[in-house]
Amino acid sequence: MEDGTQQLGHCMVDMKELSANPEGLTAAGVILTPKLPQVEFSLACNDLVASGRDRKPNALVQVAVIDPHKQHLVSHACTEIVEANKDPLFLTGVTFPSEYPASPETLVKLTVYDAKDKSQESSSFLGSATFSVADLLRAKDERLTLSLRSSDGVCTAGTVVVSRLKMGEMEEVDVDHITTDIPSHKCPMVCESASHACIDRENNPLTGPVFKNPVCKVYRFQTVDSKWMLVREQMEECTLSFSVPKQLLSLYIQEDMSRVQDLRELGELSPHWDNLRKEVMTRYGGIISSYQETLAELDKITGRSFKPSCCKAQKSLEFIPINLHTQRMRVTCPRKTDAFYDIVTVGAPAAHFQGFKCGGLQRVLSRYEAEKKSFSTAYQCIYYSPEHTAKAQEVLSTMSLLQPLITSLADQLLQAAQEHSSPGLRDALKNLSDKTEQFVHTLKDELVKSALLALHAARPGYVSKNQKQTPVQGGQHQGHIHQDSDQNQSPVQGLPGHSPTLSVTESTAVCNNVEGSQTTTRGEGGTLPLKHQDSIPHHKEYDEEEWDRVWANVAKCLNCVIAMVDKLQEEDNSKQEPVPDQQLADVITSHNPGDWREQLRPPVTRLKECVMEVVEKAKKAMTFVLLQEAACSIPQGFLLQQRRDVVFSQALAALACGFVMRLYAGMQDKGFLRQLHLVGLVAQFESLLSTYSEEIGMLEDMEVGISDLQRVVFQITEAKTDDLSDLQPLVCGRRDHFTVEVPLPRLVFQTLPEEIKEGKPLRVFPVLFNVGINEQQTIAERFGDISLQERINQRNFEMLEAYYKSLSEKVPLECLPCFQTQTDIKELLETLGQNVVTKKRKNVEILWIAGTICRRLNGIRFTSCKSAKDRTSMSVTLEQCALLRDEHQLSKDFFIRALDCMRSRLTQGDIGQWEDPEAGALTENKPASRHFYPIALLLVSSHLLVVWLILSLVFLLAKYQ
Repeated sequence: MEDGTQQLGHCMVDMKELSANPEGLTAAGVILTPKLPQVEFSLACNDLVASGRDRKPNALVQVAVIDPHKQHLVSHACTEIVEANKDPLFLTGVTFPSEYPASPETLVKLTVYDAKDKSQESSSFLGSATFSVADLLRAKDERLTLSLRSSDGVCTAGTVVVSRLKMGEMEEVDVDHITTDIPSHKCPMVCESASHACIDRENNPLTGPVFKNPVCKVYRFQTVDSKWMLVREQMEECTLSFSVPKQLLSLYIQEDMSRVQDLRELGELSPHWDNLRKEVMTRYGGIISSYQETLAELDKITGRSFKPSCCKAQKSLEFIPINLHTQRMRVTCPRKTDAFYDIVTVGAPAAHFQGFKCGGLQRVLSRYEAEKKSFSTAYQCIYYSPEHTAKAQEVLSTMSLLQPLITSLADQLLQAAQEHSSPGLRDALKNLSDKTEQFVHTLKDELVKSALLALHAARPGYVSKNQKQTPVQGGQHQGHIHQDSDQNQSPVQGLPGHSPTLSVTESTAVCNNVEGSQTTTRGEGGTLPLKHQDSIPHHKEYDEEEWDRVWANVAKCLNCVIAMVDKLQEEDNSKQEPVPDQQLADVITSHNPGDWREQLRPPVTRLKECVMEVVEKAKKAMTFVLLQEAACSIPQGFLLQQRRDVVFSQALAALACGFVMRLYAGMQDKGFLRQLHLVGLVAQFESLLSTYSEEIGMLEDMEVGISDLQRVVFQITEAKTDDLSDLQPLVCGRRDHFTVEVPLPRLVFQTLPEEIKEGKPLRVFPVLFNVGINEQQTIAERFGDISLQERINQRNFEMLEAYYKSLSEKVPLECLPCFQTQTDIKELLETLGQNVVTKKRKNVEILWIAGTICRRLNGIRFTSCKSAKDRTSMSVTLEQCALLRDEHQLSKDFFIRALDCMRSRLTQGDIGQWEDPEAGALTENKPASRHFYPIALLLVSSHLLVVWLILSLVFLLAKYQ
């Protein structure tokens, strides 16, 4: 008893020391060494007697724990079914993790059943046995042989053998009584915890805020050289399932409210445009109200970390991804380094609540853009192309970022001048020049000038320059803008490191006579305050050159600032030259450290005011462009935007989950971190949707949602504290550009490369490959259209190829992970390209090659089907077994056994059925339990046969008529 107690306590003490020791991190970087379970054991039975004497039993064991206080049974685990065997050895073990409130006195009851079929709906009781944990710990070789007592108490049902499983020891297991279809030498054991962690998540500050509720399974499989490998599967829920959508909803609400405010600030408009504005604002108000209600409903939900598939059509949860989980397979082989294989499983990002009667986003967007011109005529608004609308959003976003930044840098320049710091002055000036030049380049676009003219024409009392010219209304201004060839030339001269074009005297003259709407006068008191004109002149001719003067003034003001800084530094250098003693006192007396700030203040103030005027004008112009977009969109555009918001929310939650998981795993991989900040990561989404019926709409939604992820960048930040709440990823930005900030604890953050610590945006390159594999895809390939799938695969293959080209140019291939299979990535890409263009039914080779390339490129893997259950589970388990075979030399005799073992009680949820792995196709069925129904397959097959016969008959009748 004492030995057993000491063993139980020793595990807990070790883990406390490990959690306090940062050196306990493994090669994965942030995953702590797994907690050793308190007790784990395997089960086997001997001489079982079936209820029918003419057959062998299909045995399974239910494991329950007897609560010592309440004296009632609590179900704890269940083995798999071993068919037609009176001496079954169960591959599913039982575990009591260190968190489980087990003690030596804990009683365990084993009940053996004979399952007539895998549905377990008709199972007969064979016998039961009870033992305590202390009994197992005190037993010789920690092995118990217990008699199974039947319901009448007579020991005629056989025996059950309980053997303690010691994790980390590669001991051999005698399997003389194993089923005949397994080689009679070695056998894998499996341990499962359905409700407790096998990895220390609570004491690990990195994973605590993001991943929770782990489910762990452990196997031992034999390699080709008769060695044992230890395989752990761990699935976890992700808190980002709800966190990211809630943050996005808040940002959507904030952006739309800001858009409504911008529309109000457009000022007075003619009745036609004012009516359109009011209608658009009403539509925005409806979206805002709907999103606020959804956010309020989500705030009420506590405790849940994922959305089950049964809730996929629930309105309040439409922004939440379906069944978002992470899956990690960790492999430990004798004399080899541990290997990790991660994958994220999630239901296809799609607007399930809104339905697919009119198709998905890709189809609806194409139809909408084709019809928008006619809408612009009907609603008498100006048509702007999608490129111009995107440019308007980009200008607004850039201005909102750069204007406060320029103001802040200008203040820093004045502060450096006050401190009389030449190095600080140079650094502040360089940053100010860079941001101002970026600001000017953004606004030097004909779209801004055109929109200003259109807005002026929309004012009340507008009089055209030429009375014969029709006013710009009623869709006659089509927004087709052509930029001049010199538009990309920078008007900014005299940047740091270059001599200013103007002399100091000339610059001062220009600064005092800035063109456009700003004027200055010199008097005895110095520079007078600037006079600020109205943004858009009313009731008079609008000078088409005014905008050119306004934004060019920003560059001229910057040149003035640069010239003044150069002047101050030249004067400072001249004062530092040796001077006669009699002049030294005069120099000291005449030098005032505050002079620099006072001399710089006027040009810096003028720069800030010029920037503000440009922002005001450009903001109104771009808001007017977006008003046209919204007005032309009134029939369906707002519903389309809501659908896109929903799909993007689901896609971003999955991407953020995968990025965090990949970042945690690669924290100590210098090559990975180098790749991360130099190029970015590829995120490969594997889709198993069919191109038939409503799944076509899902795939169309998913295609747009994954494509929209290109607007996302990630940024690694240092957490304020190590509290879990401060380690939750944060989303900021607006619809055209989002940034996901991933905070890390200070000690971990300090180990990152300088580029990442400085906040460099980290890009992700999303690619999508789809191959339908269920019965509906068979119908689609025989009688339907699979062009959508072909186009998606071809387009994303080109994107993946472009990513590899960029990666190979910037990052040495030695930074990429090493694999046993030595196939060159370039060769894999060529093979993938050939498969993409090959006409082959259910060509899952595309998915397997794409997944292999993704892993070879340090990428993030995602697998999706409709609900991330049946087809997804089958794909993940086959991929895992293929990795064990190809990378860890899994014995060929154990491949099918390992596949069956992983699928008998899948981590992901309900299971389906792969066809022969060599045939390379999937079929899906949806059982009510975790076990596959042969009857269900028969019913589905019969149903499909009837459908096929009917379609064939219709085809023949149409042909001969």
